[in-house]
Amino acid sequence: MRIGLIADIHGNLVALETVLAELAREPLDHLLCLGDVAALGPQPREVLARLRALQCPVVMGNTDAWLLQSPSTIPGDRFDRTITHWTIAQLSDEDRAFVASFSPVIELPAGDGSVLLGFHGSPRSYDDVIVPETPDDALRAMLGDTRDTHAAILAGGHTHLQMVRRYADAHLINVGSVGLAGVGAATQKNRHVRWAEYAVVEVDGERLDISLRRTPLDVALMIERAHASGMPEVEWWAGLWDR
Repeated sequence: MRIGLIADIHGNLVALETVLAELAREPLDHLLCLGDVAALGPQPREVLARLRALQCPVVMGNTDAWLLQSPSTIPGDRFDRTITHWTIAQLSDEDRAFVASFSPVIELPAGDGSVLLGFHGSPRSYDDVIVPETPDDALRAMLGDTRDTHAAILAGGHTHLQMVRRYADAHLINVGSVGLAGVGAATQKNRHVRWAEYAVVEVDGERLDISLRRTPLDVALMIERAHASGMPEVEWWAGLWDR
C-alpha cells in the first residue's frame, strides 16, 4: 500500500503541479490532501479545480473553514484577512460546495486491518498545533487512544513543519506544506525557503517506509502568476519567497 500525502497548498497552483508531477511517477494506491487548500495564495479557484479533477479525499483545514464563514469573522493579521476576503470573492457556488464537502478526519486502509488517520491540526481540531516538542500528555488530549481507531499512522498538516515521531504504537507524521513551506502555525518565516514539501508512505506487511520529501520550485513563475492574478498584498506574498 502506497499513499501520497499533500497538505497546505494555499492557492499555489505552481507548487501543486510540481508535486503532482513527481507523484505521477509513483505507483500510488491513494492520494490524500490534509487541508488548507485555497486560501492565502494567488490561484485558489485553479487549485480547487485541480483537486476536484483528481477526485482525492480532502481534509478540512482551518483556512478552508474561513472560506465558508462571513468575511468579518476571519482571524489573523491584515495580510491573512485581506487575501482571504479576496479569495472568498473569487469562489463560485460549486467551489464553496466542494470546500464544504471536506471532512474533519479521513481514514485510509494501511494493511493488516490498520488505518492511516488523516487530519489537519489534530483529529480534535484543525487549529491544534503538534510539533516535535509537544508533550505526550498534550498529544493524548488531541489524538486519543490509537487502539480506538486502529490507526498505525497519524498524518497531519497545519504547522508547515515536516516531522516524524512515535505516539503510543503509531507513527505520527507531518507532511509539511506544498504551497507555503517555512511559513505556518509553528514555523518562523524561514529565509531562502524555495521548495514544496509532501510525503509518501508505503506499508507492506510489517515493513513501513515514511518518506518526507522536498522539491525545488520555479519561484519566478510563482511570483509572475501572483502578479497576474490580481491578488491583494501580492508584494507581501512574493516577499515570503524572496527573503
